[in-house]
Amino acid sequence: MATVSVTQDISAPAELVWALVTDLPRMGEWSPENLGGEWVKGATGAAVGARFKGRNKNGNKAWSSSVKVNEVDAPNKFSFALMALGKNWCDWVYEITPSGAGCTVTHSWIDHRSKFADRLGKLVSGVSNRAEHNRRNMEATLKNLKAAAEN
Repeated sequence: MATVSVTQDISAPAELVWALVTDLPRMGEWSPENLGGEWVKGATGAAVGARFKGRNKNGNKAWSSSVKVNEVDAPNKFSFALMALGKNWCDWVYEITPSGAGCTVTHSWIDHRSKFADRLGKLVSGVSNRAEHNRRNMEATLKNLKAAAEN
């Protein structure tokens, strides 16, 4: 199981950053790969068990993803699982810690994929090294999130 984490200081209140990272339909404004999406199955926002259908793109590859919110601790922690073929393929976690100048955000990806799921993911997304790809994208996401929160 691989875990990738990146951290960014943001000069904005933790509550504002929390509101941005839990607004999954807007995630496409910050993420290089996720294009946003919509809450589904009656969900209207971040709550444990809420479901979300995301749209993703990498180069000429495009796919959708199903996620299930697994932790909500406002304004400190938000986590959701990417669900595929009835299994949790990975968790995406945002941890927000207040600091003197605003807050520090740690964004983590925790890989739970089997070897089969890893191979299937490579075919669908065109990404051969998912951990390194995600690290770059997570750094860009937090940089873009910082710019949005500080403006």
